This record gives sequence, structure tokens and C-alpha cells, in this order.
Amino acid sequence: MLFFYFVKPVCLCVSLLSDDATGYGPVFEDQPVDTIYPEESPEAKITMSCRARANPPATYTWRLNSRNIDLDEDNHYTLVGGNLVISNPIKNKHIGKYTCKATNNYGTVVSREAAVQFGYLDFFSSEEREAVYVKEGTGAVLLCAPPPHYPDQLSFRWILNEFPVFIPLDKRRFISQTTGNLFISKVDSSDSGNYSCFVSSASIAKSVFSKFIPLVPLAERPIRKYPADIKVKFPDTFALVGQNITLECFALGNPIPQIRWRKMDGELPANHEVSMAGAHLQLYHVQYEDEGTYECEALNSKGKDWHRARVSVEAFPEWTESISSTERDISSDYTMSCEASGKPKPHVHWLKNGISYDKHDLKFSGLTFENSGMYQCRAENRHGVVYADAELRVIACAPTFEHNPVKRRILGAKNGRVVLECRPKAAPKASLSWSKGSELLFNSSRMLIWEDGSLEILNVTRADEGRYTCFAENDRGKANSTGFLSITEATKITLAPSNADVTAGESASMQCAASHDLTLDITFVWTMDGRSIDFDRDGSHYERNPNGGSSGELVIKNTQLNHSGRYTCTAQTPVDNVSASADLVVRGPPGPPGGVRVEEIRNKSVRLIWSRGADNHSPISKYTVQCRDSFSQEDWRDATTSPPDVEGNAEAAMVVDLFPWTEYEFRVIATNTLGTGDPSSPSPKVTTLEAVPVVAPSDIGGGGGTSKELTITWTPVQPQYYYGRNFGYIIAFKPHDVYEWMKVTVADPEAKHYVHKDSSIHASTEFQVKVKAFNIKGEGPYSLTAVIYSAQDGKLRSRISLLLMESPTLIILEDREASSQRVVVSSRENQTRLENMRPNSPYLIEVRAYNAAGYGPPSHHQIYTKKAPPSRPPKIISKKLKGTSVNIVWEHVEPLANESTIDGYKVLYRKAGLSTGILYTTGKRSIDLPMPKDGDCVVEVRAHSEGGDGAVAQVRISGKHQSKPLHPFYMTVDSTKYPPPILYDCRLH
Repeated sequence: MLFFYFVKPVCLCVSLLSDDATGYGPVFEDQPVDTIYPEESPEAKITMSCRARANPPATYTWRLNSRNIDLDEDNHYTLVGGNLVISNPIKNKHIGKYTCKATNNYGTVVSREAAVQFGYLDFFSSEEREAVYVKEGTGAVLLCAPPPHYPDQLSFRWILNEFPVFIPLDKRRFISQTTGNLFISKVDSSDSGNYSCFVSSASIAKSVFSKFIPLVPLAERPIRKYPADIKVKFPDTFALVGQNITLECFALGNPIPQIRWRKMDGELPANHEVSMAGAHLQLYHVQYEDEGTYECEALNSKGKDWHRARVSVEAFPEWTESISSTERDISSDYTMSCEASGKPKPHVHWLKNGISYDKHDLKFSGLTFENSGMYQCRAENRHGVVYADAELRVIACAPTFEHNPVKRRILGAKNGRVVLECRPKAAPKASLSWSKGSELLFNSSRMLIWEDGSLEILNVTRADEGRYTCFAENDRGKANSTGFLSITEATKITLAPSNADVTAGESASMQCAASHDLTLDITFVWTMDGRSIDFDRDGSHYERNPNGGSSGELVIKNTQLNHSGRYTCTAQTPVDNVSASADLVVRGPPGPPGGVRVEEIRNKSVRLIWSRGADNHSPISKYTVQCRDSFSQEDWRDATTSPPDVEGNAEAAMVVDLFPWTEYEFRVIATNTLGTGDPSSPSPKVTTLEAVPVVAPSDIGGGGGTSKELTITWTPVQPQYYYGRNFGYIIAFKPHDVYEWMKVTVADPEAKHYVHKDSSIHASTEFQVKVKAFNIKGEGPYSLTAVIYSAQDGKLRSRISLLLMESPTLIILEDREASSQRVVVSSRENQTRLENMRPNSPYLIEVRAYNAAGYGPPSHHQIYTKKAPPSRPPKIISKKLKGTSVNIVWEHVEPLANESTIDGYKVLYRKAGLSTGILYTTGKRSIDLPMPKDGDCVVEVRAHSEGGDGAVAQVRISGKHQSKPLHPFYMTVDSTKYPPPILYDCRLH
């Protein structure tokens, strides 16, 4: 039999220092920060903060620009605690970079650098500012020219006439916060006044303002308009991650330009804001992905300008791996490591007790007391410095169980596994051994002493009960600790949960019961797919042991699809636990399909592809494809597919009966026997190919107009039926007794009428009219032919249609001058035309039926005729050759007081000698026309208004024959009877 002496440990862990274990090195709680001292400050001192937590308390020293500050040599400096106070600071003596050192018995740490600078803002020059004269309608820039100052960060406002009247900022006026200059995009008479630049420095709480600058707008009529011209341009900009930055852009121009922002290599960041009527783009909390080229575009109706510059994003150093204070055994190995991120990549080096040495990692092999101390890791790039501080304490100690003894009572379940921990404090590391009673234990098939000293016993029985002692020994001493092992009955599952299969919305039950040692408490824990069930949070679906008792029954109420999974019941005592599992299947409608995308895009069909979603334990029986186009917006509708029924095993379908040249997006919905699931996410938007239009304009009609005119009207085709680019109309018309059709092209897709003027048209001539649509792919079918009549003699001012009675009718037309006209209409007619009415005049119309017995009662209708069309033609001021086109420019027509407001202009481009050609409509005052070959061309320009078309201005262009056609020219000859028209190339006289 072996005998052991149990020795009570008497030892103390020691380090290089003799202080007790409660001591520690300095840890900064307050460090100096960059300081700007106002030169005019009434408080004649600067305080630089420094405070460290340390035991024993730290002592402090300061350095200026790497030179130790001697408090005895310079009476401006005083140390208050750890703070450095500079009294009556002198600019050329006390500016620089300051650092603080905190020291005690355990070591030294160095604070971050903090700069002291002197802030100032001088007054503006007292010289008078010259007046600025500028024409109304043009832009103006008033220069601020701020006085000398530090720091650079200033804010600017402008005073108008007197303080404190500051000019408001809007889309017309802008103040650059970079230069302070005031920009007015378009000066008007209200801008007249005296302006002063008001400059503020928040750093030193001071503001100054300049001498007044008179701004004198000069009247000019007419006011000239000019294109946008960017005058405030943001430079290439560096930003730090997490910063907020503002980009400035402002333009002069008349009309006032609109500012638009974009990022050239992607979308504008989500964290952006456009303010100051578009002149500021603010980026908040900048990230690396915000880096790129940004563009501001200024545009108005006269032209546009743009500016681009790059935003580069860099970063202050930031620790990704740092150090922390630690105790390490003497003679052990240890590595201290620091890693920092930043842009540019930071340089990392080390300090020990405030002394620098340039190593990336600190690797210690066989620590000694001399390695103890305060360590700092310093990471630096051009944007700044970060420090990480830690204390390394090297200790030597005989083994002791004072703070972590072996547990006095240890429980183990019969036939189970038990671990007895042994974790004494010792330096160097102690060797460990175990005994049961007086018997020394060794590793065997049932017993294993781990590397950390723990004792593991497998398949424990009652025979393993008893006292167990752990022995620890190193070169500085010995110690031991004892505990008692008790064996309990094992826990066993007696009622295990069973698999369940339910439909969503139904309830499911999982049974669970167990036997256990009656001296121990038992609890039941449920998990689903390895995650513990939170009965408080998910109480609406999960209920434990609803009928009372000590079992672990689980009820899942109102099951949802996400309740499917593997449920595990764990019966748990303080000694052991045992588990049993079962699967719950919840069946329901399918989940949404995924990955919906479009292939094989045609003009009326696409091929749609998707991936199967979850069938939720019930096979998918069919798919439904839905679409929406750019005209219906949020209105999803079932799409037509080929074949019509999409089977449940399909992952693609042809979608047919689509509109050509229309933007679509698609989604797919799956269905099974339990219902229809949620739709997929929409596919990316796609546009079908172009096709020849198939829909003709409707409601063809018209007739009348002024003398020698024929007005043709129609209802325009809806945009979804354009089917392609360059959509327009071809109008064909002819007198009823003429074989040839005349044709004209109207290039405006929204046009509703066309007026044909021809001096040879007789009054009230019957015409046949038909209209068809065309686009870049070709021409569609003609509408039904309609019959209309040319105008009667006399100038048409206005007309009105009234519903008449089926009997002889008399119409009496009255105006305010008490004169009246009468028109007799046959009983077979229910409409008539009223002519020679005054424009812009009120009329009262009475309609009476009459017969041999006399007149019936009147019906009254009051109307107000529209203002007359403009009587003055546009003045053509320019015709210039531009490559293969000719540019025509005219002056705006100002209507007289009794004439209708101008809505736009009509331009007829025709072959000399013909009355028909290509009709263009435009809201501009210029147009580029193609140049046909040979012969003379005539361009007719007239203003268009609510009251009709105005007087015509003409310009004639002569052509020169070329061998190759340059542009198609629509003629008025029916191609079914005559050969194709000749092409013309027009040159300026």
C-alpha cells in the first residue's frame, strides 16, 4: 500500500515587482486632443488633458515636438494632476505636437499626439468694393475674397443692404461654402442692392463682413437667353470612411438651369441627399463602395454643361487584431500580435514602456521577469495614429488551489461519463496526478488524465464512488485538493415523440416522458432543427404540457410551413441528459419560384425560365405566369402561354400575345392541391422587339376650316399600339371624283388633325379620307374611308354642333349687340354649321322646331368663341447647312391681345409646286430638315394656337442633284399608279 503526505500549500505568485497582486500599469482614461487657441481669446491659457488609471498612481511627463518639457525652465507650463496648462501662450513658442507619458512601477504608456494651433480671422480690407454692372437675364458672380484666417473651415452668408438681412438661397442664387462667392444664375431687377460677404469661423467663434458691393442690373429688352454654364465645380475629393462630404455644383443660365447628379460607374449611394435646389450632393457615412467618378449636369432649354471629378475614399487606421493585458508563466513562450486596416495600409510598430522599436510581431521564447512591462502597438498612415495598450506580467508561483479547488461533491450518472477538473494556479505549469483514496490512478481503458489535469471516468458504477485527490507540483512547491464522487441512477426516455404529418393550420402533438433518479430534479427541453424553442416568444404556436403533469409533451398549434422539421426532446438532470427525436411534416401551398428570367425575346413573345420553389410536401400541379407592362404599372394580369396550361414539372414557358416594343416584367405562381402560393420576385424588365403597327387611327372626320382649306381629324393611336420608334401617321385624301390619292406624312404620334391648304379647292367639295399609322418597321393598314367636305366661302371663325329635333327646325343666333341671324335646317338633319362668327365673343343660340302650326318652344345654349389665331407670321431669321441637313430658325410670334396663346409651330416641308409634303410639329423655334435631291424645296412655318393656325412664313431652298439618296421623302402621289417619287437634295441659295 502506498502512503502520501497531504501538504497545505503556502506560496505566493511573484513577478519582477514586489507590489501585491492588486497593482497594475497605467491605462489612459483621458488623452490630449487637437486644440485651436483663438488669438483674441479672453482666457489666456490652454489646457491639454491627460489622466491614467494606475496602481500605484502614475506620474506624468510631457513632450513638445519630441522634446521633453522642463517645467522649471518655462514658467508658461504648469502640471495640474496629469493635465498640462499653458498660461499666456505665445504663438511662435507653443504651437506644435504634444504627447503625454504616464509611468508607475509596472511601466510607461505614451498618449496620442495632439496639435496646438493658434486660430485667427482677420478683418476684411477697408477699401471700397467696385460696383458690379450686369444685364438683366445674364448671370453674375460676386467675389467674397475672405481675409487671412486659420483654420480653413469657414462658413459664408451674404448680407443685402443692411445687417442682419441675409439673402435667401434658392435655385437662382447660390453661395459656395468653398470660396464664399455668391452666384446668381439669372439677374433680374429685384437683385439691385448692396451686398456684403459675411464670414464666420466656428473654431474661434468670430465673424467679419466685407465692404458693400453694389450690384446694378441693366435693363435689356428683349432679355437674351443663353445655355447653362457651370461656374461652381467640385474638385477631385478625398474622403475618409465614415465621414460626410458635400460636392458643390452651380451653373449660370437663362432659363435657370436644373442640376442633375449621377455616379458614372453605378447608382448614387443610398446614403446621399441632394439639397440647395440641386447645387449640393451630400454623401453621408462614406464607404469604400462610394468611391468613383461623379458628374453634375446643368441644363436648360438652350443647352447643357457638365462637370466630372473623382471621389476617392481612404480610411483612418483601425484595429482588426489587437493586444490585451495578460499574465504569463515564467519560461513560457508568448507572441503579441497587432493587425490594422486602413487606406493607405498603416505601418505598425511597437513601444515598450514608451520606448519605440520597429517589430511587426513580438515573439518571446522563454519569458523572464525582464519581459514584464507596458506594451503599446502603434498603427499609422497619413490620416492618423491609433494605439493599443497592454500590460505583460511574467509571474512565478508554487501550485495553489485557493481560488479554484476540486469540487467537494461531484455527481455522475450510472453507466455514464464523469469529468473531475483539476485547475490549480502555478507558474511554471505544474505536473498533475490523481488518487482515489490512497490508490494512485493511471491512464486505462476507463480512466484518462487529460493534458490540463482533468480526470475522465467512463461507464461509471457504484464502485467508482469515493474521495478523489488531485496533486500539483512544480519547481516552487506542491499542493493538492480533494472531492467526493457520488453515482446516481441514469435518466431514460420512457415515451418518445412520434413522427407527425399535418396540413398547414392544423395542430400537432409530440409526446415525451422519462424516468430519472428521484433525488434529482428533471426538466424537458425542446429543440427544432437544433434550435431551442422560445415558448415566451413563440407562445402563439408552441405550448408545453397543456394537460398538466410532469411529462414533456409539446403541442404545435396552427402549424405553419416553417414549423416543418426535426423536433428533439431532451430530458435533463443536473447529472445527465438523454434525447429522442421525431419529424414533423407540415404540408401547404407551394413557395414562390425563383430565378425568373427572360430569354428569346421576340416582338410578341418571350421565353420565360424559372427554378422550382419549395413544393411544401405536396407536388406542384401547375404554374401561372403573370405579366405587367409599362402602361399598366402595378396591374398584374395572367399572361397567355403556349401551351395554355403550364404543367407542374415545367421550368420554362413561352409567353405569347404580347405587344411589340413594350417594356414587360413577369412573375410565376405555383399551385398544388393545397392551394396557390406566393408569386416569385419579378423578372428583370425587358422590351419586346419592334413590329409594323396593326392598329389604324379611328373616328376619321373633319371638313371645313377657313376658305381654301380642308381639315382632317382622327383619334390618335394609343401608345401601347405604336409597336416601334418613329411612330406617325400617313393621311390619304382625294376629291370623290378623282382617281389619285394625295398623301402627307405627320411625324407627331399625338397629332389629332391635319389642315390641307390649296387655292384650287372649291367650296363644299366632297373628299374621301383615310389614315394609317407607320413606324420604323413599316406601315400599318388604312382606316375605313370617311367622307368630309371642304370649307364654304367666307372666313371661318368658330363653329358649334347642336342636337336638333326630328322636325323642321329654325336656329336663331343672337349676340350681345341684339342682332341675330337665322338658319333653317331640314327636318332630315340633326346638325348644322354656323359661320362668320366673331372670335372671342359670347353667343346665345336658340333651337326651335316648327311646322305649319307655328314654332315650338326654344332650347337655349350659350357659347364663347375662341380667340382668333395669330395674324402675324413667324420671322425666319436663319437658314444654315449642317452636314446632310438644313437648320431653319425663326423668331417667336407674340400674339396680339385678341389672339390665342401660341401652343407651338407647324412646319410643312414640301416640293416646290406641290401643296403637300411632310408636316412637323414642334414647341421649339428651330428645326433640322433632311435634304432631298434636285429641285427647289419650300419650308412653310406657322404658329399654332387654340384658335387655329396663324399666318404663314416661307423660305425657299434650291437643290442640287446627287447620285445617292440621302433621306426618304414622302410624296402625295399614290404609288400604286405612279412610280416611286424622285429624291431631292436641297442646298441653300
